[in-house]
Amino acid sequence: MTAHLREAGLGALADPGFVGMDDQPDNHPVIIAGRKATKNHKLAAAEKEANRLLSRERAAVEHGFANLKNWRILTKVRMDTRHATTL
Repeated sequence: MTAHLREAGLGALADPGFVGMDDQPDNHPVIIAGRKATKNHKLAAAEKEANRLLSRERAAVEHGFANLKNWRILTKVRMDTRHATTL
């Protein structure tokens, strides 16, 4: 999955459950996930703020998908792919 994103020049915002999914996180990250706190490592204020900003962006995308589902646009696209460009 990350190879396809990297080839297309795209990235993805993910929740902390996707930590470790990126195969090149240091060189050229494609999946941006929040930080997790552990018993021995509490999050710093900057890490908490980064998590908040990431959550804000993810929420906007999730609301967009919810609207598409409520408007049932995606069912029309599944039925006939020619509708995808007109929608």
